[in-house]
Amino acid sequence: MELFVHVGLALRERNLLVRQSIGGRSMKLFLQFGYGMMQHCRTLISAWGGGTVVLSPRDLVDGQLRSLAQDITSEPGGKVWLDPQFYVPHSDHERLRSHAYFPADFVSGDFFSGPGLQGLLERLSTLNRELKSDAYVLPGLFASSVDDQWLSVHAQIADRARDHADGRPLIATLALSADAVRDGEQVEEVLESAKRWDVAGFYLVCEHPNGDYLVREPNWLANVLDLTAGLRLAGKRVVIGYCNHQLLPASMVGASAICSGTWMNVRSFPPDKFRANYDDEVKQRATWYYCPQALSEYKVPFLDIAKRQGILDLMRAPGALDGGFAEKLFGAAQPTSVGFSEQSAFRHYLHALHGQVAQVSHATYDEARAANERILDEAETLIGRLTSIGVRGQLRDFAEAVDVGRAAIALIDSLRGPLLRRNWKAISSA
Repeated sequence: MELFVHVGLALRERNLLVRQSIGGRSMKLFLQFGYGMMQHCRTLISAWGGGTVVLSPRDLVDGQLRSLAQDITSEPGGKVWLDPQFYVPHSDHERLRSHAYFPADFVSGDFFSGPGLQGLLERLSTLNRELKSDAYVLPGLFASSVDDQWLSVHAQIADRARDHADGRPLIATLALSADAVRDGEQVEEVLESAKRWDVAGFYLVCEHPNGDYLVREPNWLANVLDLTAGLRLAGKRVVIGYCNHQLLPASMVGASAICSGTWMNVRSFPPDKFRANYDDEVKQRATWYYCPQALSEYKVPFLDIAKRQGILDLMRAPGALDGGFAEKLFGAAQPTSVGFSEQSAFRHYLHALHGQVAQVSHATYDEARAANERILDEAETLIGRLTSIGVRGQLRDFAEAVDVGRAAIALIDSLRGPLLRRNWKAISSA
């Protein structure tokens, strides 16, 4: 207990220094709740001196939802959002459907024009009030493709929700398939319609192409950033859900926050996880060490190779990115001998990402862009050195994603750079 108190105080001090260094303007990291994350959320929000948890009804029964919300909001600076997870209204996921707000019967033809939507918004408003949520995240349907009907339904949700806001800012959900995000015309249709909705902001969730953890398509990443930039320039908050470290460049388009969690299915958005037959990845357990300066994750046996080659210290998380959760890997004769736990691995990843999010947040657009470019350059150099001695991250190796990031950053700079530069003070302070 005493050790935890000392670690927690040290992390709070580091977090305060980072916030002070960027003058209070920063993209945030929200914790995207997933399977088995209750204690992770309590520990990290306490250690960070505050933060936001996006609650998941899919992974929590009603009592757990309320208990965790109470614990988080009782912490200084602790906040919660409730993701309604209405992406698949016909969902047969038992836990998700067990919540009182979720419609027992959904008939698409009548629901949004009749009392169905009214009842859903009323029940969600009540639940948000009871959970003391910081915002009212509106239900949103997963768009395999964006069309006039999908846009009309979501405009109607936003319009009717004003009567149920209960003093909370309305956050509209935009849940887009990989194909929709790839298509610049569909992204433009979303932007042109959504910026007219009377909401404070957007909760943007985007499916990864091919189910990949790290996206290999620069156009996909550029379109996520472009949609975010357009909404921010329209005066709307944008929180990007289900992210991993590949979305750090969202800081250069003024994103309010990115959300991430433990398992891969809360670091990317697989819509099938809201169905009963989803093959949950928690059955395939493996422990990974996140090397933030390489933007890559490695199974612990590869750290043994780095140790024998005499360069393990190059993989140690530096400065404010090191919360002490992975410290024992670097003091042992052989990293695999210390029993690096899944719990430590998850907390290390999230703490390191929390620090990286702060590091790429800057007082000017050009500084934010340069910070993201520098992180990619440094990662490429370190990955090259590690690869040369056989230390590889396999499917979580960032080598192929470096140029994806560079291409997306260059395109956004070309398309949006001048506007972002001129409006940076306004978009980066909300």
